[in-house]
Amino acid sequence: MNCTICEKRKAVRYCPAKGEKICAVCCGTEREVTIACLPACSYLLAAHRYEDEHRRQIPADTPLLDVGVPQDIVYTHQKLIAALAFSIAKFCASQPTATDPDVISSLQALAETHKTMISGIFYEKPPDGPLARELYAAIMAMLAEIKRQQAEQSGFAALKDSEVFHVLVFLQRMGLMRTNGRPKSRRFIEFLRAQFPQSQDVKREESRIIVP
Repeated sequence: MNCTICEKRKAVRYCPAKGEKICAVCCGTEREVTIACLPACSYLLAAHRYEDEHRRQIPADTPLLDVGVPQDIVYTHQKLIAALAFSIAKFCASQPTATDPDVISSLQALAETHKTMISGIFYEKPPDGPLARELYAAIMAMLAEIKRQQAEQSGFAALKDSEVFHVLVFLQRMGLMRTNGRPKSRRFIEFLRAQFPQSQDVKREESRIIVP
């Protein structure tokens, strides 16, 4: 039986996502590109192990790459990082079609919005994709609620836009380093979800974010 994708080569690998066998070449080239691979696929796991041994470099033209992020940010803003990571993981758990590019583009747009807030000239440009835009709106609402609650607590240091900006850039870079660059990749998403297994309350979950 020939591969149902190329219709030329022999089908030798069972693809859980398609529910049928495909050829080895299409498995390698279409994995996380046109095929929304399932996390438990043995071929996907093997590919990810290889990728872990050969980490991709962040492209030099990546937006916000010139921003200096404080080295101790994971400690000074642990709770905020954990809250954002949890919210992203929870959102993606309810949206199975969400991909790493959706999350990373949302984080980039959020960071760029907060960059304008630092300058005092508020301007936002949400990401284009519907899921990315929905995540962007959810995170913006969460950050606004955090600031509102802090404003109501006397003697509590208010969260600065510059601090939020650096946290968002930190998470964006983490995403770029955790993903593999494929359009349907969920490597970063699965990493974040692994930090909060079965958690429904971020306050009860210790942050296990690892500095990339």
